[in-house]
Amino acid sequence: MEKRLVLKNEISEINRLAMFIEELGEELNLAPDLVFNLNLVLEEAVSNVILYAYPKEEHQEIHLTAKKSDKNLIFVLTDSGKEFDPTQAPDADITLSAEERPIGGLGIFLIRQIMDKVEYQRIDGKNVLTLGKQLDE
Repeated sequence: MEKRLVLKNEISEINRLAMFIEELGEELNLAPDLVFNLNLVLEEAVSNVILYAYPKEEHQEIHLTAKKSDKNLIFVLTDSGKEFDPTQAPDADITLSAEERPIGGLGIFLIRQIMDKVEYQRIDGKNVLTLGKQLDE
Protein backbone atom coordinates (compact mmCIF):
# COMPACT_ATOMS: atom_id res chain seq x y z
CA MET A 1 0.00 0.00 0.00
CA GLU A 2 1.23 3.45 -0.93
CA LYS A 3 -0.52 6.83 -0.81
CA ARG A 4 0.74 10.22 -1.89
CA LEU A 5 -0.20 13.77 -1.00
CA VAL A 6 1.10 17.02 -2.48
CA LEU A 7 0.65 20.10 -0.32
CA LYS A 8 1.27 23.79 -0.93
CA ASN A 9 3.47 25.56 1.59
CA GLU A 10 0.46 27.27 3.16
CA ILE A 11 -0.66 26.69 6.75
CA SER A 12 -4.26 26.05 5.60
CA GLU A 13 -2.96 22.82 4.01
CA ILE A 14 -2.67 21.27 7.49
CA ASN A 15 -6.41 20.46 7.19
CA ARG A 16 -5.76 18.41 4.05
CA LEU A 17 -2.91 16.65 5.82
CA ALA A 18 -5.19 15.71 8.73
CA MET A 19 -7.79 14.30 6.31
CA PHE A 20 -5.05 12.29 4.57
CA ILE A 21 -3.93 10.77 7.90
CA GLU A 22 -7.53 10.03 8.92
CA GLU A 23 -8.19 8.26 5.59
CA LEU A 24 -4.96 6.30 5.96
CA GLY A 25 -5.99 5.26 9.47
CA GLU A 26 -9.35 4.02 8.21
CA GLU A 27 -7.84 2.12 5.26
CA LEU A 28 -5.28 0.39 7.49
CA ASN A 29 -7.64 -0.03 10.44
CA LEU A 30 -5.22 1.78 12.76
CA ALA A 31 -6.05 2.44 16.40
CA PRO A 32 -7.45 5.95 17.04
CA ASP A 33 -4.59 6.84 19.42
CA LEU A 34 -2.03 5.89 16.76
CA VAL A 35 -3.85 8.01 14.15
CA PHE A 36 -3.83 10.92 16.63
CA ASN A 37 -0.08 10.52 17.23
CA LEU A 38 0.71 10.21 13.51
CA ASN A 39 -1.31 13.34 12.85
CA LEU A 40 0.58 15.17 15.60
CA VAL A 41 3.97 14.12 14.20
CA LEU A 42 3.18 14.92 10.59
CA GLU A 43 1.48 18.20 11.42
CA GLU A 44 4.61 19.22 13.31
CA ALA A 45 6.96 18.18 10.48
CA VAL A 46 4.87 19.77 7.71
CA SER A 47 4.18 22.99 9.61
CA ASN A 48 7.94 23.38 10.21
CA VAL A 49 8.49 23.17 6.45
CA ILE A 50 5.65 25.63 5.77
CA LEU A 51 6.84 28.14 8.37
CA TYR A 52 10.64 27.93 8.02
CA ALA A 53 11.82 26.27 4.79
CA TYR A 54 10.86 28.95 2.27
CA PRO A 55 10.94 32.74 2.05
CA LYS A 56 7.54 34.31 2.70
CA GLU A 57 5.28 34.39 -0.36
CA GLU A 58 7.34 31.79 -2.23
CA HIS A 59 4.90 29.14 -3.44
CA GLN A 60 6.32 25.62 -3.36
CA GLU A 61 5.14 22.04 -3.00
CA ILE A 62 5.67 19.60 -0.15
CA HIS A 63 5.41 15.92 -1.04
CA LEU A 64 4.33 13.22 1.41
CA THR A 65 4.36 9.52 0.69
CA ALA A 66 2.93 6.96 3.09
CA LYS A 67 3.87 3.33 2.55
CA LYS A 68 2.95 0.24 4.54
CA SER A 69 5.05 -2.87 4.22
CA ASP A 70 4.94 -5.80 6.59
CA LYS A 71 4.52 -4.29 10.06
CA ASN A 72 6.03 -0.90 9.21
CA LEU A 73 4.41 2.34 8.24
CA ILE A 74 6.87 4.71 6.54
CA PHE A 75 6.31 8.39 5.75
CA VAL A 76 8.66 10.26 3.43
CA LEU A 77 8.37 14.05 3.49
CA THR A 78 10.20 15.90 0.70
CA ASP A 79 10.62 19.63 0.14
CA SER A 80 13.03 21.84 -1.78
CA GLY A 81 13.32 24.45 0.96
CA LYS A 82 16.24 25.60 3.07
CA GLU A 83 18.38 22.70 4.28
CA PHE A 84 17.46 21.58 7.79
CA ASP A 85 18.33 18.30 9.48
CA PRO A 86 15.99 17.75 12.43
CA THR A 87 17.99 14.71 13.52
CA GLN A 88 20.87 17.06 14.43
CA ALA A 89 18.72 19.41 16.51
CA PRO A 90 19.36 19.18 20.25
CA ASP A 91 16.70 17.60 22.44
CA ALA A 92 14.40 20.05 24.18
CA ASP A 93 15.04 20.26 27.90
CA ILE A 94 11.66 19.18 29.21
CA THR A 95 12.85 19.52 32.82
CA LEU A 96 12.62 23.31 32.49
CA SER A 97 9.34 25.11 33.12
CA ALA A 98 7.47 26.52 30.12
CA GLU A 99 8.69 30.01 31.06
CA GLU A 100 12.35 28.93 31.24
CA ARG A 101 12.37 26.73 28.15
CA PRO A 102 13.62 28.36 24.92
CA ILE A 103 11.18 28.48 22.02
CA GLY A 104 11.49 25.61 19.56
CA GLY A 105 12.62 22.03 19.68
CA LEU A 106 9.57 20.55 21.40
CA GLY A 107 8.03 19.39 18.11
CA ILE A 108 11.19 17.55 17.13
CA PHE A 109 11.26 16.02 20.61
CA LEU A 110 7.68 14.75 20.09
CA ILE A 111 8.56 13.31 16.69
CA ARG A 112 11.50 11.41 18.19
CA GLN A 113 9.34 10.12 21.06
CA ILE A 114 6.45 8.90 18.90
CA MET A 115 8.23 7.51 15.84
CA ASP A 116 10.52 4.47 15.78
CA LYS A 117 12.63 5.81 12.91
CA VAL A 118 13.63 9.40 12.11
CA GLU A 119 16.15 9.84 9.29
CA TYR A 120 17.16 12.85 7.23
CA GLN A 121 18.96 13.14 3.89
CA ARG A 122 19.69 16.03 1.54
CA ILE A 123 19.27 14.64 -1.99
CA ASP A 124 19.53 16.74 -5.17
CA GLY A 125 18.81 19.97 -3.29
CA LYS A 126 15.83 18.51 -1.42
CA ASN A 127 15.16 17.75 2.22
CA VAL A 128 14.03 14.14 2.62
CA LEU A 129 12.69 13.26 6.06
CA THR A 130 11.80 9.61 6.61
CA LEU A 131 9.62 8.72 9.59
CA GLY A 132 8.83 5.12 10.48
CA LYS A 133 6.41 3.51 12.91
CA GLN A 134 6.28 -0.17 13.68
CA LEU A 135 2.71 -1.44 13.75
CA ASP A 136 1.36 -3.95 16.23
CA GLU A 137 -0.82 -6.28 14.20
